[in-house]
Amino acid sequence: MKETFELRSDTFTLPSEGMRKAMYRAEVGDDVYHEDPTVNRLEEIAAHLAGKKHALFVSSGSMGNLIGLFANCGRGNEVICASGAHIIHHEIGSIATIAQVVPIEIDAPRGILTPSLLEGKVKPRGVYDMSATTMVEVENTIGGYPYTVAGLKAIRSFCDEHQLKIHMDGARLFNAALAEHVSAREFTALADDVTFCLSKGLGAPAGSILASDDDEFAFQAKRVRKMLGGGMRQIGFLAAAGIYALENNMERLADDHANAHAIAVALAQKPWAAINLDDVRTNIIMFDAVGLSNDSLCAQLNEAGILCLTDGGKVRLVTNLNLHNDEVPKVIRIIDTLNPKSN
Repeated sequence: MKETFELRSDTFTLPSEGMRKAMYRAEVGDDVYHEDPTVNRLEEIAAHLAGKKHALFVSSGSMGNLIGLFANCGRGNEVICASGAHIIHHEIGSIATIAQVVPIEIDAPRGILTPSLLEGKVKPRGVYDMSATTMVEVENTIGGYPYTVAGLKAIRSFCDEHQLKIHMDGARLFNAALAEHVSAREFTALADDVTFCLSKGLGAPAGSILASDDDEFAFQAKRVRKMLGGGMRQIGFLAAAGIYALENNMERLADDHANAHAIAVALAQKPWAAINLDDVRTNIIMFDAVGLSNDSLCAQLNEAGILCLTDGGKVRLVTNLNLHNDEVPKVIRIIDTLNPKSN
């Protein structure tokens, strides 16, 4: 049977034996009544890691983002975000249909916003026939590329000047922190609220965290979570997986980054792949096919055993904890022997 390597996304990771045991042993209660001790512990750990006063366990990053937009941006108001933002393209229009927020897209190199790009895009409050701009959304990482702390500080200054809140979609927050050699807190301190996923590089089967400092926002976030059907009951089993992920899978993200770089270097040597190695900063590799369509190359990589996707018009590979270090040479061997057929 042909060996295959799962590089479509870090969402395909499977719980380890240790994580499964933690889930089995989890003490549970009714989380809607704040009586699940394992959920409470997860939220305490997550709040500490994010340097925030409050943390809320939600079913997904999409739910966390939606709650942040719903509670902090305001219906009928505008949020400014990069044109490739996940909240626009991968959350089934919930930003508009449920949060009723108007997304204003900005074409930003690598998806990274700057004050110069934001300048002139803020609509004032109090104009009766216009939506007001109330929030800027940053995604960290976006397409695997991280913000710098200095860049986010500049955005924070701009937002303070214009009385705007910042929502950070930090689905891969800890990958960004690792790439920039900073603590996650240095990023989250610059946002009013932040989400981060337990179910991507950290390897939990489900769940994300929404963190903030504001008491009223935290109260409203719980209400909106319930409104969206996210008030689950004995979910300590899932929270236990999240705790295990935070306590055991953080440091090993460095392996994913190293493996992504090694695969990217192999791709850069192929005439059929156009890749900028400077863009491969974390665990996501984005590149273009040369001489054939990206969809065709993706299909041929899948057939050869490297499972991948196209995303945003590019071929995407994502290293993860289920791709072991000793398997990377096998992936590179497939790349070295592949001779893609043109369209």
